[in-house]
Amino acid sequence: MGKPATKLTTLLRYAMFILVASISLAACGGAGATPGGTTATTQSITFWAAPNPPQQAFWTAMAKAYMAQHTGTQITVRAMPESPSSEAGIQAAIAGGAAPTASENIFTGFAGQLVGDQAVVPLDQMPGWNDLITARHMDQTIAGWKFADSHTYVLPIYTNSILLAWRMDILKQIGYDKPPQTYSQIIAMGEKLKQKFPDKFVWANSALTQNTWWQRWFDFFTLYDAASNGQSLIDGNKISADDQGAINTLTFFQNLMQKKLLLTQTATDPFETGVSVMSIIGPWQFTYWQQKYPQLKLNDTYTLSSPPVPDSYPAGQPVKTFADAKGIVIYKQASAAQQQAMWQFIKWVLSDPQHDLQWLQTTSLPSARDDLSTNTVFKSYFDQHPELASFAQDIPNAVPPLKAAKYTDIQVALGDDAVIPVVKGQTAPDQAWTNWKNAVQPMLS
Repeated sequence: MGKPATKLTTLLRYAMFILVASISLAACGGAGATPGGTTATTQSITFWAAPNPPQQAFWTAMAKAYMAQHTGTQITVRAMPESPSSEAGIQAAIAGGAAPTASENIFTGFAGQLVGDQAVVPLDQMPGWNDLITARHMDQTIAGWKFADSHTYVLPIYTNSILLAWRMDILKQIGYDKPPQTYSQIIAMGEKLKQKFPDKFVWANSALTQNTWWQRWFDFFTLYDAASNGQSLIDGNKISADDQGAINTLTFFQNLMQKKLLLTQTATDPFETGVSVMSIIGPWQFTYWQQKYPQLKLNDTYTLSSPPVPDSYPAGQPVKTFADAKGIVIYKQASAAQQQAMWQFIKWVLSDPQHDLQWLQTTSLPSARDDLSTNTVFKSYFDQHPELASFAQDIPNAVPPLKAAKYTDIQVALGDDAVIPVVKGQTAPDQAWTNWKNAVQPMLS
């Protein structure tokens, strides 16, 4: 996903590049051209797709189909710049006055920066917003995308809910026919594992001792979202975290390390080779397994589950998890007519479940729909890809990333002040959490 914001010189260099490219395209009859390209009555709009060929192919096909039915709209689909990052390319385009009409590939943290810069349109104020949310069955999914000002600026396209994989072939050897669900159950399982297999671990994750900001999505946030029932760490300019949920998460890390059930040394594919029995994964993992570890079979070698929860978690309550998710924004630099034309295109694409099926088939990214696992339109797809069914089922429970503009600094501090010192045995969980809060509050003022 994204990287920290680039320096001003980098942004200006990209702005000049994009401006020159835009001028050249206009001279050749590109978006916004006059006779010889498009007619004076044609509304020309530009959509930037993620720098990923399958996503570009989907949006190109959608634009072609839409234009065949709506001759007054000319849609140009391009891949957004990706070096040094797609976020930097967008920032440069905005700085140079050359932003597209809309783009995908926006996650909530980067959206927080765009909102702070007043660069994007509140989509919930666009005509037919509620109708689209109803048509795409997104009532639960969209709730987590609302910002502190009560507006929604990003329309999610896909949601990779994050789940746990368990090596059931190994767990069966120590008497388990299903994975443990609570922290204490995992610790008890780990002690049995060590008795029979002294060289194995419950979890292997070298990233727990590194302060790479985005790694916190796939360790702390996955477990914290479960422990806190999805309570956001930040709300506007204040810390809104569930303190006990955060301390419980850090205490779980501490207990794993103290019991020698956690491996933080670098190891190649520890879950796949059986060095560890638990792994936090997204649905992208299966392509790699199919290519390199075809012996891993769902409901045979491994199984999937929601993240574990504290022992005090209410029985029967759905378990939240982290969402690796991105969506579409419309940029304020576009004219009002261009914004409306783009919105009509977006509504047309996302109101039809057949389009979401085409998205799935083209990109393998789970559409951000509450009904993805139950709508019969998608049944044949999940029959062919059963390993993805659990991820689809958990989409309504998946919590998107922080919406704070300083998400990178906040998550670096989460590593430096909380996760790393707890895992290394340097700081108690409650003190580590206090240290993180003290470090972050000044960032929000």
